[in-house]
Amino acid sequence: MNSPELHPFAQEVPPPESVTMTLDEFLASDLEGYEYVKGELVPMPPTSLEHGEIGICVVRYLDRHVHENQLGRVYTSDTGFQVGERVLMPDVAFVSTARLPENRKKASPVPPDLAVEVVSPTDVHSRVSEKVRAYLEAGTLMVWVLDPVLETVTVYRADEPFNLLMHGDTLTGENVVEGFSCDVAKLFE
Repeated sequence: MNSPELHPFAQEVPPPESVTMTLDEFLASDLEGYEYVKGELVPMPPTSLEHGEIGICVVRYLDRHVHENQLGRVYTSDTGFQVGERVLMPDVAFVSTARLPENRKKASPVPPDLAVEVVSPTDVHSRVSEKVRAYLEAGTLMVWVLDPVLETVTVYRADEPFNLLMHGDTLTGENVVEGFSCDVAKLFE
């Protein structure tokens, strides 16, 4: 049996999971669907419908406020951000107008002002905690972690205790997304 011929521009490349590369090599690549952590590619598998619905609820409320008040830009889960020596793709992110990179054709060279992570059924607590720490150490001002099972939002800021918000509470953008507020319950409808 003859093997199919490769397109003249195609290259045989090992599966991305087995590739190690530098941060610069990753940033210069066109790989999609991977985060870059400590020299290795971490595949980002498709999420559940529930995960997507919660993410879009955050986008719906956050983007409307950001757009109407011309505060910056809101990004979805397929957008990469350089977070120290990593490239991460938060489920939702906000970057203020003052910090928007000029070249937006590649992953952002700056971490987001706000990173939002929605906990997946396959997430390990330590991995989510590690991401939160990485965001904050790289300069992200605030991280929201949404837990679909408990229907809670945990708000993290550097050098401050975390704040756990429940169903009857209001999530605010504090001084990061000024003027933003939303009932926690609305994010899980």
